[in-house]
Amino acid sequence: MYQRIGALLLIVCVVGFLSLGATWRENDSSEERKVALRMLGHQLLLNQGDSSSIVLPVKEVQEGEFEISFEKKLTIKPYSVVQIASQLEKSNFLPSEYLIEIVECQNHEIAYSFQIKPSEEESLIPCCGRDLPKACYQVKVYFPENLNTNLASIFLLGIPALAFVFFVFKKPSEKRVSKDSKIDSGCLSIGQFMFYPDQLKLIHQEEEIILSIKECEILEVLISRPNHIVSREELSKKVWEDNGVFVGRSLDTFISKLRKKLKNDPKISISNMRGVGYKLEIKYDLASILKPRKFHL
Repeated sequence: MYQRIGALLLIVCVVGFLSLGATWRENDSSEERKVALRMLGHQLLLNQGDSSSIVLPVKEVQEGEFEISFEKKLTIKPYSVVQIASQLEKSNFLPSEYLIEIVECQNHEIAYSFQIKPSEEESLIPCCGRDLPKACYQVKVYFPENLNTNLASIFLLGIPALAFVFFVFKKPSEKRVSKDSKIDSGCLSIGQFMFYPDQLKLIHQEEEIILSIKECEILEVLISRPNHIVSREELSKKVWEDNGVFVGRSLDTFISKLRKKLKNDPKISISNMRGVGYKLEIKYDLASILKPRKFHL
């Protein structure tokens, strides 16, 4: 028994040190974060066609809390903020955990906010289909505090490690997410489109595009893994399972219909990986935010 306890403690320490090391690598310096947040503010201006006004110096209000201000009033599309932050995160300009609040300058009320965590299930992204009217806004960004390299931190990291070990030794059970739970997730952003699975529709600017049930189910599967190949077998199983006989050409027909309904955004495409499956490709151009520019930090 003592040997088992010793083994568990060893695993706790190893996982703790690995987690702590990952946190060190992920927590950038204050100045590097200011540059990344200026990129975010700059891209927000470009998205509304403003290439002349400036992003004011990014302020570090306190440890882990930053504030982005703008020279002029602006209209903010919440899904654009989510999308830009996501791309900066994927390009390693932002860590994998942060909270963003869009605050009105006059009354200091939060007009929109979302929270990103390493686990997609724990991230909170409210419906972001409505634009915020033109006004003075500040974007506040909160990062988790840096972990200290002391013994207490090791033990705190060991708590989730113990839970991990417990579930490893338990008999694994397959967890299946029902279609209903996916539908309740609200709206999703796909490039310039807002996708409402529960309402079977896409919205592009002010245009409403109705989807069939099968088109909606196929798109839900593809958007769950953007820029990754989804096999024909997997699509067929998830969309047509328990729904009657599947005809091979049916999938191709629905994919063709989806392509036509997504054609208004040239950065979105559904590629046919011949003999394998399909891939929802979402291109994002970071060139505009990475070009040389003087930063006033």
